[in-house]
Amino acid sequence: MALVWITKASYVEDFKIEVTFNDGVSGVIDLKDHLKGKIFEALNDVEFFKKFELDSWTLTWPNDSDFAPEFLYELTLKQNKKARVKTI
Repeated sequence: MALVWITKASYVEDFKIEVTFNDGVSGVIDLKDHLKGKIFEALNDVEFFKKFELDSWTLTWPNDSDFAPEFLYELTLKQNKKARVKTI
């Protein structure tokens, strides 16, 4: 897999975020089933979940939790039957 990172992210609803990657792949990901473990405990509160930020390569939250961009990329492909790829 080539190096991937998130270039754009926006909150949709519940635990869903629309993401766009550096190669143009984009889609809505639902992280609800992936908020397990102590570090992700706070993210189960939707109001806290909404407080994500985009650092230079992935999504981060105020409690220092994050997801690897490669995981989010694979999730985007899996959850979106036809992940959108921008063509220039």
